[in-house]
Amino acid sequence: MVINTQEISDLLKQQIDDYQPDFDYTETGVVTYIGDGIARAQGLDNAMSGELLIFENGTIGMAQNLETTDVGIIILGQFSDIREGSVVRRTGKIMEVPVGPALIGRVINPLGQAVDGLGEIQTYKTRPIEYPAPGVMQRKSVNQPLQTGLKAIDALVPIGRGQRELIIGDRQTGKTSVAIDTILNQKGQDMICIYVAIGQKESTVRSQVETLRQYGALDYTIVVTASASQPSPLLFLAPYAGVAMAEEFMYEGKHVLIVYDDLSKQAVAYRELSLLLRRPPGREAYPGDVFYLHSRLLERSAKVSDELGGGSITALPFIETQAGDISAYIATNVISITDGQIFLKDDLFNSGIRPAIDAGSSVSRVGGSAQIKAMKKVAGTLRIDLASYRELEAFTQFGSDLDAATQAKLNRGRRTVEVLKQPLHKPLPVEKQVLILYALTNGYLDTVPIEDILAFEEDLYAYFDINHDSLLDVIRTTKDLPDTDLLNDAIQEFKNQSVYK
Repeated sequence: MVINTQEISDLLKQQIDDYQPDFDYTETGVVTYIGDGIARAQGLDNAMSGELLIFENGTIGMAQNLETTDVGIIILGQFSDIREGSVVRRTGKIMEVPVGPALIGRVINPLGQAVDGLGEIQTYKTRPIEYPAPGVMQRKSVNQPLQTGLKAIDALVPIGRGQRELIIGDRQTGKTSVAIDTILNQKGQDMICIYVAIGQKESTVRSQVETLRQYGALDYTIVVTASASQPSPLLFLAPYAGVAMAEEFMYEGKHVLIVYDDLSKQAVAYRELSLLLRRPPGREAYPGDVFYLHSRLLERSAKVSDELGGGSITALPFIETQAGDISAYIATNVISITDGQIFLKDDLFNSGIRPAIDAGSSVSRVGGSAQIKAMKKVAGTLRIDLASYRELEAFTQFGSDLDAATQAKLNRGRRTVEVLKQPLHKPLPVEKQVLILYALTNGYLDTVPIEDILAFEEDLYAYFDINHDSLLDVIRTTKDLPDTDLLNDAIQEFKNQSVYK
């Protein structure tokens, strides 16, 4: 038998060239500092910004500061048993959250884990929490209304699908109630809602969830909660987790409403993290990139083009002011990012005008083009009526004699204020809003005593439901006013039959 050494040599060389090691290596580092939800680690030279890291006790962290000597890590969970010298390893994955229809109807934390006691959520898809916002050419102009069910908003500061409308006001002025009523009004409107509760008491979130469940709104709502007892990193991440879940639906061509309640607390949590990470503080001790914190979040809300499915994310961010100061740092930042603001005033709230919307300071830069024709027609003079009423009201405090025209303006203004009041958790369909505003602007309420206006309104709706539902149906289907002669006759007929002559 002849041994061919050349053949054996070639075979060995081939095997060496083809050899693929089957072991896997993971870059690990050592914790050099731990405290207040922040860790620093050395040895993670190739870590990426926003990368998920795992500590030896199983807690996850996120790389935030990439410095020459170490990496600053925010810890997403308990850090009491992490010690200096503990090992931390890279995962190679950027921070992501589970997304998909399985989350609807559930209460989850910013990591996508269920906190409602209803078992684990089975999802098979994730999205990164940071994602580029759609560009100008990928967007479409806002042209569909998002009906909130609140007369004061739908008439004066209308919101369109894909808009970002800031809700701003002091604490206890009804900001959350506006958002909850808007969510309740989306029933049957083919809208998925996401309510992000940032830094609230767990009991408060629990009561909001029960309200949503009671009115059947939890069937199309995801609640993301990072309560006041959670570490700061979770409060910072909650809005990004919420918008990542919303984007999954938007790029499938669906419409989403997302509420951030509230971004002031997120900014405070981010300030805390930044100061602990030794980032240079700026105005009011906020870091220099606090504007970017909110702009990169809110720019992800859009009405996307038909090529991308034509879906939308409508954002209602909240900002809490101190003593009505809308010129504060975070407030002015978010006002400049959003497409308008709804300003809630505590003196209006305390005087019984609820929702306490200040029509003079509130504005919608987009919604008018998304308003239905019928609402445009009846709400056209409403803002002017209210503004002139407020001006005259201040003037009449001096007690001077008033001529008939001034008296008529004051009477109309008082009735306008009364009509725009609305009970809690009773959103109105748009056709009924149009009906009462038409009756108001055409003088049918001028003879009704102010204390009877709420009862008049209820009776008018009931009368139209029974006798003139076809007129309401015209508004519902055509989005325009029915024949005004028929509408005038029907309202007059109701007045003749009722006690409100």
